[in-house]
Amino acid sequence: MKTESPATPPPAVRVWDPFVRIFHWGLVTCVVLNQFVLEEGKTAHEWAGYTASALVLARLIWGFVGSRHARFSDFFPTPSRLAAHARALRNGEHPVYLGHNPLGALMMLALMATVLALGVTGWMQTTDTFFGEEWLMELHEVLAHGLLIAAGLHAAAAIVMGRVERVRLVRAMVTGTKQHF
Repeated sequence: MKTESPATPPPAVRVWDPFVRIFHWGLVTCVVLNQFVLEEGKTAHEWAGYTASALVLARLIWGFVGSRHARFSDFFPTPSRLAAHARALRNGEHPVYLGHNPLGALMMLALMATVLALGVTGWMQTTDTFFGEEWLMELHEVLAHGLLIAAGLHAAAAIVMGRVERVRLVRAMVTGTKQHF
């Protein structure tokens, strides 16, 4: 939701509640563990994947009942919001959003959908029906690589847009407070 003109950003504003921050860093932990630490097909890998899926499901619920900026109604990336945001960026404008901007919201939803798809395809591989199915293992792997690419873009965008918009976005996901500098 656009809150003020780009010329007058708010000072420090409390935005991300503890649940959102725990969800975010918990999901980061699960993804890092599964991509770089835990061995595929082993119990710990599976449980990290199930935990990531459970975190996403909890975040989906929180998107309807949580605090103001955690609610989807505050930031859902409708076509008109996306078009207006893209138009502003093309014009060199940087509207101030207290919560997610429309492109950030779109990325967040894409990341969550990918994590859920990984959870489903991973679980399917443990069933009698799909155990050992090459196409499913390949899909799971493609989704995992796609998640890494999207997460990398997400992190890079947070750093770049934080500098462009002069707001400490990464720090805000730790402290819960967005602060302009």
